[in-house]
Amino acid sequence: MRERYGPWAVVAGASEGIGAAFAVRLARSGLSLVIAARGEHRLRELAGTLPTETRVVAADLATVEGRTALFEATSDIEVGLAIANAAYAPIGPFLDIEPAELHRIVALNCDMPLALARHYLPGMAERRRGGLIVMSSMACQQGSPRIATYAATKAFGAILAEGLWREMQSYGVDVVACVAGAVTTPALGRAKPKRAPGTVTPEVVARTALDALGRGPRVVPGGLMKVSATLTARLLPKRAAIALIDKASGDLRNSG
Repeated sequence: MRERYGPWAVVAGASEGIGAAFAVRLARSGLSLVIAARGEHRLRELAGTLPTETRVVAADLATVEGRTALFEATSDIEVGLAIANAAYAPIGPFLDIEPAELHRIVALNCDMPLALARHYLPGMAERRRGGLIVMSSMACQQGSPRIATYAATKAFGAILAEGLWREMQSYGVDVVACVAGAVTTPALGRAKPKRAPGTVTPEVVARTALDALGRGPRVVPGGLMKVSATLTARLLPKRAAIALIDKASGDLRNSG
């Protein structure tokens, strides 16, 4: 992993869950890390457990200032792998969510991966090696009531990564969209009291995404989630797929 993508990896949204799992796995593979999120305390706790050199960037990546802080913190190192994992997903009827919250969803879930790609891919292309993982969600495969804006932004990330997968092939740079279903993250635990069938761990997601680099434009972690993705994207009429997601997400609650 270090020879193919190293020496440094950036993980955006690394304070818990999937992002922390990425950090642990990459550190064990020998890459030095830059971990970024808003929660400085949790980032420093994580950094203290990692066996490689780690830089902590406590910043709000939904803002230009936060992304600038990340880019300045990596200006003197060679970043060979970037993981756009940070996301924001307030839950509730669209009409109940304040406009500022809607704009924040777009800023973090769309602007952040776009900015990471535009900042780090040129150097990777010049060096003829590197990788980018954009975390998406199965919510993006159809309209998703109560998380409509989040689902739409995750569609943006998946399609962006798929296009970049093709464009960057000629430079020797790997790009993949990781379209995750239900994952046992703290955030999902707060939002959904009952575990959905086929739920996977953050470690499974991180391993699946990293293993998928260089193999194709999109990956879905977990066997049952792959089946579900095929069902909702290809086999069910769109109206039925939306109704199915509506029923499955009926117990989602806003965790703040």
